[in-house]
Amino acid sequence: MKRKLIAAIGIAGMMVSIAACGGDSGSGDSDKTGADAKELTVWLTVDAQNNWPQLVKAADAAVQKAHPGIKINHEYYGWPDKNTKLDAVLATDKVPDVVEMGNTEMLGYMVKGAFAPLDPAKFTNSSAWLDGLKASVTYDGKTYGVPYYAGGRVGNWRKDLFASVGVKSAPKTYAELTAALDKLQKKEGDKFSAWYQPTRDWYAAMSFVYDAGGSIAKEDGGQWKASLSSPESVKGLTEFKNVIDTYMHGDKTKDENDRYIVYGQGKSGMIFGAAWEGATSEDPKNDKTGKLKGNLENFVMPGPSGKNLPVFLGGSDLAVPVKSQAQAVAAEWINAFTGPSGQKGLMAKGNLPNNKTDLATLKKDPATAVPATAAESNWFVPMAPGWGQVEKAQILQTMLQDIGTGKKSVEAAAKDADSAIDKVINVK
Repeated sequence: MKRKLIAAIGIAGMMVSIAACGGDSGSGDSDKTGADAKELTVWLTVDAQNNWPQLVKAADAAVQKAHPGIKINHEYYGWPDKNTKLDAVLATDKVPDVVEMGNTEMLGYMVKGAFAPLDPAKFTNSSAWLDGLKASVTYDGKTYGVPYYAGGRVGNWRKDLFASVGVKSAPKTYAELTAALDKLQKKEGDKFSAWYQPTRDWYAAMSFVYDAGGSIAKEDGGQWKASLSSPESVKGLTEFKNVIDTYMHGDKTKDENDRYIVYGQGKSGMIFGAAWEGATSEDPKNDKTGKLKGNLENFVMPGPSGKNLPVFLGGSDLAVPVKSQAQAVAAEWINAFTGPSGQKGLMAKGNLPNNKTDLATLKKDPATAVPATAAESNWFVPMAPGWGQVEKAQILQTMLQDIGTGKKSVEAAAKDADSAIDKVINVK
């Protein structure tokens, strides 16, 4: 699930007010901790309102039982509107007490001091949070949010097409995968993409980078430095280029936003994307072949390293604005909402849980084993101060397009990307 990344200009103005009020909730100020708050305001996206309202009611009930008479207000927002409204209220003294954030949106707010630090020990299963999700709520050694739920990435291919070249089961190794792709590519010809992999899809490309032992950037002595031009990262980018060159015969300047639509057109045999994309492609309004229903299969993507390909986990986090006057009760509500019963309800709706304990239960169920297994190996963006302030997607997409179209060598494109990232990555 993709969230629009925030830009510094969107939060800079409202941070003047936040900085002026100070606001470390660890100070012990009873007014700030709000243990006896009489009212709580919770902002969530329409996902909760439309898909699991009963989980919201259950969390309300738990808090109301502990705090008789407390009034709990809810407001729901669409993803395109949420941050604009949030930025506006954070500049005032009437802030929500709990707010849902896309996990890629958290960093810029944490850097600027918009959210109160939280004690992970107060949240059930926090010791088992998935690594990538834990990273999304952690900055400078402190925790500023709680992972809510996640969505991962998997391989998906057309069983009918691969069966036509003698391949009858999903690949378990990268060698099996490429051998199957080679057979299909040879059969279908160069106007067909055995693997439709959009060149500018940096989520997929970085999975190859991390699989090879590389990274986008590394921290050393409190300073971050881009590392896409390291030997390990170049190895991963080179393999990604091999995929593009060998199996991707579509437009090599595109990103992944309409991948499910292209897949539904029947000119490709496989994709690597969000777990929902295959099912969306076979929806009758997207399936232009009339053959996808029952012929698409998700599988755990094997990586060139011999291990499962690490995947980016998109999802949502819950945070408490530093200016909230009900921080303690807000934390209680978040724990009630994201605790064991909440995670069970979210998993029943097709989401990945926020922790490894619950993920293990999904692995045992054949219906959910693939996305759960894939999610075990995951990565997240660098939690560097400047990463939340730059349109890093554009830097990475430009690098990948230059590599995929042959405009630059892998080494030259990676070096240029490192230079662009290094200019901003440590800037607060």
